[in-house]
This record gives sequence, structure tokens and C-alpha cells, in this order.
Amino acid sequence: MNSELASHNLFSALRAAFPQDMAQTAVEATAPDGSVLRYSWRDLEQASARIANLLASLGLPEGSRIAVQVEKSVEAMQLYLATLRAGYVFLPLNTAYQRAEISYFIGNAEPAVVVCTPENFAWVSQLAYAAGTQHVFTLGDDRTGSLLERAAQQDDAHVPVHKTADDLAAILYTSGTTGRSKGAMLTHGNLLSNARVLKDYWGWRSDDVLIHALPIFHVHGLFVAIHAALLGGSKMIWLPKFDPKAVIAAMPRATVFMGVPTLYVRMLAEPTLNHEAARSMRLFISGSAPLLVETFRAWQERTGHTILERYGMSETIMLTSNPYGADARYGGQSERRGGTVGFPLPGVELRVVDDANAPLAEGEIGNIQVRGPNVFKGYWRMPEKTAEEFTADGWFKTGDVGKIDGRGYVSIVGRSKDLIISGGYNVYPAEVEAAINDLPGVAESAVVGVPHPDFGEVGVAVVVAKPGTQLDPEAILAQLKSQLANYKIPKRCVIVPELPRNTMGKVQKNLLRAEHQNMFGA
Repeated sequence: MNSELASHNLFSALRAAFPQDMAQTAVEATAPDGSVLRYSWRDLEQASARIANLLASLGLPEGSRIAVQVEKSVEAMQLYLATLRAGYVFLPLNTAYQRAEISYFIGNAEPAVVVCTPENFAWVSQLAYAAGTQHVFTLGDDRTGSLLERAAQQDDAHVPVHKTADDLAAILYTSGTTGRSKGAMLTHGNLLSNARVLKDYWGWRSDDVLIHALPIFHVHGLFVAIHAALLGGSKMIWLPKFDPKAVIAAMPRATVFMGVPTLYVRMLAEPTLNHEAARSMRLFISGSAPLLVETFRAWQERTGHTILERYGMSETIMLTSNPYGADARYGGQSERRGGTVGFPLPGVELRVVDDANAPLAEGEIGNIQVRGPNVFKGYWRMPEKTAEEFTADGWFKTGDVGKIDGRGYVSIVGRSKDLIISGGYNVYPAEVEAAINDLPGVAESAVVGVPHPDFGEVGVAVVVAKPGTQLDPEAILAQLKSQLANYKIPKRCVIVPELPRNTMGKVQKNLLRAEHQNMFGA
């Protein structure tokens, strides 16, 4: 194992943390039919080895991308681990993406291998082969598909490929305000450095049990949750999707839960959530969207636990965290403060600056910039965009606006871009507006985020009709559903005679947000 660790392959570090007794249960999963499946640490090791050997047998060029759009399953996680150990680049894609979106990602990333669900094979393979992809496999959430059939013929031993810390491990697409998605390139060093920091900062132990109820196509569920559990040698209770009753029922057998604010809101609506249900839990973590102070306090009252809120991005993984224990860097401060995202993590530098990059005093609101070993390598095939997003002295511009108080706590107060975070998913208005503006009879549109009691924030489309045209708001939303992922669809559509503009002709979205902020009673 020492020779493997001499390389910086992330899988080698994760594998080194597996317990000595490989027959122990690593993952207890609920199958789609409700049955319980148990995977040992040896199962993770051998299954990922078989898939890694399959990938290696294909003769792929170095740095090949493996694009994956499948439903959540332990086998999908094994595919991720196999991609790491085989030395290729993992490219997870949201399961809600539709044909036009998948076409763009395949065309932009040019993956050597695409893995999709069996039911999507016909149209995904058509797109992939047309774009030059040589290999398309299927993987179902019921342990079916050509990927596993082919992998079953491979050897169950595999030596991880040697990698440097700067070698690419994954690409995560994150939409831009122009609507064009950008591929954030994350290296083995980025992912491993962040995983090790979180393991220590959040006090992970080998007897921890994580309730994993998140999707595995983005940072939160794929990197933060899985890496932490594997690096801790900790068991996972694996749910195919979030179900508030199932999570609460699993709590007596678990110690850690990670979720977006919407999940906490939905669990608070369950009468079975109480101190007794959460008695064995040691840590509840929230991220991917702002946690309302109201939810923070309600959770304390119902469970006796204080949620730990943290802050991260696709481009940086985790940046800040409220303390789990006493943080010696901040005078031993250990309070988890609602409405804040805590302190910069060890090794992460964070500053708040004005538009001229001049540092601001404590309490002043400005642009958040960061640097550290977790900060990504840049945007895939977008060198100009990459250069724009970094300062001359090497700080990454997060696009978020916030402040740091006298005790060092960071608060996010807004976003410099018009990003909407709905239920933990990023929605970029420009992309949705472009789709609306292409519809018959639409002159222009503006999409703004407004408060929502369940999702935290949702989109509202404000649409202007062409002269002499009548538009049906519900028909507009229905047409969007065939073009965009469901989480991007505005929850409401409003037809207006014109959009408010300033003297420069720019749409004043702040006025639209103010006008509709109470639309959902938030």
C-alpha cells in the first residue's frame, strides 16, 4: 500500500482507511423494491477493481472523461471509485437533465465513455456516438446493465494508477450567468486535501454511521458525504432518495446526517421527529443553500441538536464550517451560530473585498474571495473564463457577497450573480430566460428568486407577450418541462405588459423580487 500512497491517487487514500476487517458492512442500502442490501468493505474493493479493470481494458487515452448519468445506487458509487483508481476523470451528470442539456455536456466534455440508465440508452447512445464517444454502457439502480455484465468478467484485483496531486479527478458542470455551463476541474489534490480537513474538523470516527440521503451527482452527496465516510472507515445507511420518515426511522442506528435546508424543513413536519428519535445522533450538517434561522431554532427545540451549517462550491468543495468542537484558531470558539456559515476551514484563506479588490473591515459587506489547496484547477476548455475568475494575486472570486464579524464568523448575505438556490440546486435565471424567450409569442422574460417555505427559494418567471399575442402562464411552464430539468422550472409564471428598467435599459430584478417576495407566503 505504501507504493500506492506515494502517488496522490485519491482512491489510494480512501482505500487505506478501510478497516482491517473487510467483512464488516460498509454500506447498508435500501433497494428500489424496499429490500435491504448489505455491502462489505471487501465488496467495495473488489467491485470497484472489476470496473477499473474493465475501463483499463478499453485502451482509453490518458485523461479520458467518464460521463455518468444514472440513478443513485451503491454500484454508481463503485463506478466513481473505479474511475479514480483507473486514473480517469469522473463526470457526474444530474439525472434530471434532458436531451438538449446532455447533448451540450457530451459535446463539450467529449467523454470516452458514457454510462446511462437502461431506459435512456436509445437516445443517450445516439447523442454519444454522434459526438465521437466510443463506449456507452448502462447501469440500473437495481444492479442491472451492461456495465456490471462486462465488469463481472474482469479480475477483482487492481493496482491504482499513479497520479500527481495536480492530475484531474473530476469535472463538475456548473451553469454560468450567461446560461453556458462551465466544467469545474477538480484534481486528486483538491478532493483529498478537503476530505482530510473535513474528517478532522467534523470529528469523524470509525464507529460513525452516516445516513446518506443525498443525490450523488454533485459536491454535497458525492464528495463531502462519501469521502468523509470512506476516509473515516465509517458505515453508511444508503437511501435511494430522501424520505423524511425513512431518515427519522434510521436515526437511532446512525450518528451523522447531511442535508440541504429543504430536507430539515420536511423532517420538521413529521410528528415522529423528537429528542428520542435523535438520541444517538452526534452531528447534523446543512449546506448547499442558506438555512433559515427559523429552521435552525426549530431543529434545536425538536431534537436537542444544533445544526452545523457550512459553505462550499463546486469549484472549491468546502470553504467554511461552523465549529464541531472548540476551534483554537478563534479563541476556542465552539458555538454554532444560526445565520452564519462559520469559520474558514483550516488551510483555506478567505477575504472580503470591495470591487477594487481592497480588503474590507470586519462587518463590512463585500465580495468573498478564497484560496487554498481545495480551489479548483480552472474551467474545462475555458482559459479566458478561468483567468477572469481569479485575481492577479491568485484568489478565486466566488461570486458570493458576505461579511466577517469580529469573532471570525462568515455570513453570506447575497450573490453578486442572479443565482437561485432552490432545494439545494443551483438555478441560473439566464438559462431559463433563454428557454422562455424562444417560446412562440414571448417578447422577453425575467426570472427571479423569491422565498419559499419548503425549497428556501424558487424561481418566478415574469413574461412579456409580443404585441397582439395572448400567453397562458401554465402553458409556458408546461412547455419548459420538456426542455429543462424539473428543478429549473419556475414555480409560478406571471404575464406583465412590460419589465421595469433603469435609465440604462437594464431590467431591475430587485423590483421584481420585492414585488413577488410574498407570493408563497414566505
